[in-house]
Amino acid sequence: MAAKTDFKTVETDSGELEELNEKIRSHRHKTIRRVAIVLIVLAAVLIGLQLWMALRSYTSFEVTAQTTQQDSSASKFEAYLGNILEYNNDGIVCRGTDNKLIWNQSFEMTTPTLAVCDRYLAVYDRGGTSIYIIAEKGVVHKIETTTPINSVCIAGQGTVAVLMKEDNVSYVRLYDKKGKELAGGEFYEEKESFPVDIALSPDGQKLAVDMLDVTEGKVRSTISFYNFGSVGQNEIDNNVGTYSYDDIFIPEIEYMGADRMMALSSQGFMIFDGKQKPAPKKEVKFDGEMQSVFHNSRYIGVTYSNPQKEGCWHIKVYDTNGNIVMENDTALAYTRIEFLDNNEICVRDDYHCEIFTIHSIRKFAYTFDKELYKILSGSDTAAYTFIMKGEIDEVRLK
Repeated sequence: MAAKTDFKTVETDSGELEELNEKIRSHRHKTIRRVAIVLIVLAAVLIGLQLWMALRSYTSFEVTAQTTQQDSSASKFEAYLGNILEYNNDGIVCRGTDNKLIWNQSFEMTTPTLAVCDRYLAVYDRGGTSIYIIAEKGVVHKIETTTPINSVCIAGQGTVAVLMKEDNVSYVRLYDKKGKELAGGEFYEEKESFPVDIALSPDGQKLAVDMLDVTEGKVRSTISFYNFGSVGQNEIDNNVGTYSYDDIFIPEIEYMGADRMMALSSQGFMIFDGKQKPAPKKEVKFDGEMQSVFHNSRYIGVTYSNPQKEGCWHIKVYDTNGNIVMENDTALAYTRIEFLDNNEICVRDDYHCEIFTIHSIRKFAYTFDKELYKILSGSDTAAYTFIMKGEIDEVRLK
């Protein structure tokens, strides 16, 4: 059996104990300072790297992956959930950037047009009677109307709003994703007032109708908001607000988020804001005669001819509060200007392109030797997909 050991108490001088504690505190403070310095340096390096990437310009690229494709001169391309949509009069196809087929749908349309919101899209025949509601795995439902379609909006859960017109009567219908009619109304032109455009909120609860009134030769635009939720049920015809503008023609309205809608006119644009009852928040007047207007859910872009630089166009971008966030010039005689998914501005024609950041930097300019159909932004600031005649290239700028 092991012998039992007695514990002994060792007395320590109070001065020595204080000195020991001071050494421990000093060591702890030095460690904290060193860790803080390392973290500050890492943060500074990260911020510097991000700033360098944001301000950097590129003149070339390297192809990281390439696939061939069959060309159709009538095809159009759009980005959808990180994939590529190709559509024409004969159908629509969804492929990955590696050209792998995800789904396809054949149809016969004269003017196929897309409306996209979150994970749902609608492809419809403008001037025809067919609407396909599609989700990420393919077609959910097909709607056949009895009246020619003017425009379609889709919400994030698949609800669609449809503006139709035949003879002197216009119709607005709201359907769920299975084709069930939820609401509707008729407008007769003999009353000298008719709908020009519609806008549906991403949650499918609010519908805006843009009306043009030409009574006695005078132009007036009126925007009416309808709420199909609990708030709208307490209002006559679900109308939660109507706003009229004399001597202004508003050709386009569109929701730019759950609670904000943009109304575009030849003179400028208006922002309406409100979760249940949208109301005017901001009005922006254009500086001169506009060349193009383009927008996404966060920004509104306008181009003007530049009187100080012949052959140049001035690009100006606003946020949804009406503040200017970007300005620059392009000398490219473009045929298309648009926002990419990463909020950069892409200016292009059949063989040339320029990409501008939202910070006003001309990030990339290039002349291609093949016809350029579409540019898609990638997973990071240097990654893009170029869709060109006969091939799809995944690239990195350099």
